[in-house]
Amino acid sequence: MSTHDEGHGGTRVGLLRAMVLGANDGIISTACLVLGVAAANASRSAILTVGLAGLVAGAASMALGEYVSVSSQRDAEDANIAKEKWELANVPERELEELTAIYVHKGLNPELARQVAEELTADDALKIHLAEELGISEHSRAQPVEAMIGSAVAFAAGAAVPLVAVAISSTSNRIAVTIAIVVVALLGLGAAGARAGGAHPVRPIIRVVIGGLIAMAFTMAIGKLFGTSIS
Repeated sequence: MSTHDEGHGGTRVGLLRAMVLGANDGIISTACLVLGVAAANASRSAILTVGLAGLVAGAASMALGEYVSVSSQRDAEDANIAKEKWELANVPERELEELTAIYVHKGLNPELARQVAEELTADDALKIHLAEELGISEHSRAQPVEAMIGSAVAFAAGAAVPLVAVAISSTSNRIAVTIAIVVVALLGLGAAGARAGGAHPVRPIIRVVIGGLIAMAFTMAIGKLFGTSIS
């Protein structure tokens, strides 16, 4: 029997959304760093050094955080799978009754629900029970390494945007060019995030751009005040 793959694209939405958020975090946090230092009248070398350090630290933090978080989810899934295996081996009739009740709740009459439950569990009972009772399938299992790499790469890619802006701009227009490039990147990222979540893009774009501008303005003010106080 062929595998039905029509819905499998949706199982990667969580990873895609995490990568969009990682890139957004990389853009905004690194932009805030470099703009805050730039507002303190630091040299290009100092700004890039701080930004690069922020990129490495942020990517490492994102990678570790995602790995720990998704590993915990994977551990919980493994525990549920082990429990389901034990129940199928020791109390199979009760499990069949649970599955029948699920199909009754979905709208089947009890007799048909029992027949469907028996037919589906005849081939691979564990697979059916995991999907129906726990929402766990082969294609939706948590992937810690995948999440770790995806988040780190996304953060680094986002963080590279303000660093490139600083590198290509002159001292006189460094802040303006960096803000402009970051805003364009946030526009694209907001649209990508909306697409990943199936939402209309206008509100997500407005949120991410306004939030980014507020964060950058705040850190620039701190940098300006700090630079003035020590000059």
